[in-house]
Amino acid sequence: MTAPNELRLLPWSGSDGKPCYLSTDDKTGYMSRLADNIEAVQRGTAAEVLEYASDSLNDQDADLEDLRLLTKELTGSLRDVLRVATSRGHLLAVSKPHP
Repeated sequence: MTAPNELRLLPWSGSDGKPCYLSTDDKTGYMSRLADNIEAVQRGTAAEVLEYASDSLNDQDADLEDLRLLTKELTGSLRDVLRVATSRGHLLAVSKPHP
């Protein structure tokens, strides 16, 4: 059984905005694979938004509404990848052997 300090932060939040966690030793189980797949999609989306942002910042004709939408997309992507990084960092810290 997974110890409480080894819970996996999932790449989504609950309906009330609170974080969701997964407690399992089965890294190939349905929920683990679902979380892995969603994290991959979030990273891919972040890469696409970043590329679009780079192009938009170089466009002298970009209008304010487009830049506002871009900022919203960047904020969402940053939130998603930060959650993934936090989860992965926690998992790495927990899985390190202690001397």
